[in-house]
Amino acid sequence: MIDASPLGANVPCPSFLPNMNSLPFTMENLGFIRQFPWSYKPNLTLYGEEKHVIEELKFFKQHGGSSMVECTIVGLERDMNMMKRMAEESGVNIISGTGYYVDAALPQDVHSATQEQLVSTMVQDITKGAAGTSTRCGVIGEIGTSWPVTATEKKVLQATAAAQTQLGCPVIIHPGRNKEAPAEVIRILAEAGGDISRTVMSHLDRTIYDKGELSEFAKLGSYLEWDLFGIEVSYYEQVTNLDMPSDAQRIQMIKHVLDNGYEDRVVIAHDVHTKHRLMHYGGHGYSHILLNVVPMMLARGISQDQVDKMLIHNPRNWLTFK
Repeated sequence: MIDASPLGANVPCPSFLPNMNSLPFTMENLGFIRQFPWSYKPNLTLYGEEKHVIEELKFFKQHGGSSMVECTIVGLERDMNMMKRMAEESGVNIISGTGYYVDAALPQDVHSATQEQLVSTMVQDITKGAAGTSTRCGVIGEIGTSWPVTATEKKVLQATAAAQTQLGCPVIIHPGRNKEAPAEVIRILAEAGGDISRTVMSHLDRTIYDKGELSEFAKLGSYLEWDLFGIEVSYYEQVTNLDMPSDAQRIQMIKHVLDNGYEDRVVIAHDVHTKHRLMHYGGHGYSHILLNVVPMMLARGISQDQVDKMLIHNPRNWLTFK
């Protein structure tokens, strides 16, 4: 569950739809919502959609899914009790994240906290229970960074590295929207003592487009994540001079890194964080990879063993505490 309002905080409505936020969420408006998902503020929260999310988690399980990493953290309105209920009612294992999102989404107490205080909170969330509950987190992240990385975000990254060193836990990173951002984050984590081999760099779909640059980044040793599967609209509101790739293009980039020896470092996901991507609202839901993407991969020369690594073995290895 997530309130993704920070994602659309600075995204204006399109000029020809100045009153877009007053539109009802109906079939006739779905084309506009898919094209401008972060401009349409009613689209940016899944709270109130608990029934539909649980139904879609059950559908995910019926079609072979068993576990899901849920990356809602401080800045995105995490609700541990709700996630526990969803796991219990759906039968899907939900691995919840701890940590802090991008600078602009953070409350003042995070900006003023010391690195040691941030470490203490993340360690407690994992070892004792998060947000006043007894429900423990299983991963640090998705730790949010902007471009350039802000002072608070650097402090959070350094705290993340310290907590990871203490616990031997997995980490996942949201990089800024610049091709240099992933490597810069890896540098900060490494200098702070983080374990890069236990770290996932997410959102490579919209961050590194060049195969040569991707190969160079892969050498740094993190897990490589393409996690926007199901988004097929090339127009990208967050950075309008960049083209969002299609699922076919994502698969081509993944095959490139697989062919270059990185099949043990690739993971994939949907990053469902808006209403329009739920099946109830005409979206692909949580089962799109299992139902649609895997057959596409197999038809394009990716082997079943490689698919199993991306969906089973690599996530399991990453999520195992060392």
